[in-house]
Amino acid sequence: MLPGIAYYILFKYVPMYGILISFQKYSVVKGVLGSEWVGFTHFIKFFYETPDAWRLIRNTLMLNVYDILFHFPAPIILAILLNELKNALFKRVVQTISYMPHFLSTVVIVGMVVNFLSPQDGIVNHLLVSWFGMKPIMFLGLPEWFRTVYIGSEVWQKLGWGTILYLAAIAGIDPTLYEAAKMDGASRLQQIRHITLVGMMPVIIILFVLNLGNMMEIGYQKIILMYNPMIYETSDVINTFVYRRGILGADFSFATAVGLFQSAIGFVLVVMANRLARKYSDTSLW
Repeated sequence: MLPGIAYYILFKYVPMYGILISFQKYSVVKGVLGSEWVGFTHFIKFFYETPDAWRLIRNTLMLNVYDILFHFPAPIILAILLNELKNALFKRVVQTISYMPHFLSTVVIVGMVVNFLSPQDGIVNHLLVSWFGMKPIMFLGLPEWFRTVYIGSEVWQKLGWGTILYLAAIAGIDPTLYEAAKMDGASRLQQIRHITLVGMMPVIIILFVLNLGNMMEIGYQKIILMYNPMIYETSDVINTFVYRRGILGADFSFATAVGLFQSAIGFVLVVMANRLARKYSDTSLW
């Protein structure tokens, strides 16, 4: 356990002192301890003086809501379907194919998405034109398409890898429960509903609580690679704004304040979700 403990101490807990600069007018020359203290100035500036603040919060929340609605249940469904397959060879082939995108870098994934959706020679537009007689769609240039493209690429990239925990949970279910259900005349769907899903529920609840903790955050690497000024209306999120202001604009204090706001909301959501999970089920994070 020592390498894991050392990692979290060095890279998660020790850097926490850096949140102090969100309450300061930070100067690289003066350092954290010598910079001028300004209190909640940066937080007030973000909410009341940043024109795009509520758009950033809305976009972040919308992407996370779509992620929970479409991405979160997808591995659960795939794990159940894989568990129901009787042909072991076909099952292994499907698992391998679904796992493969996970091992590709985000840059490669976005490059593939851009090529697939290209209005000139992308395979998606080619099918829309040749099969359905539609006009080419500029998927990455229209704000209304960004969320669909982003969530679709997330499902494609992470679907197979996300089934690992659920398949492990299914493997831990007592086989005699299925035998007893068959003797009682339960159909396959009834077995899935009353045995498989119930056996998976502790893992589902834990992962759902952790996902709720990230409601104010979103993987900005893929968004930065995919977005452009034409689709800022729906693609610009808090993390990309922090990247532009903090890294590109060198406004470290303001960016840290916005990041601290995200973390605080995430902490509150995790605590609330865990309390609800503990109240209505036997499973919780603590």
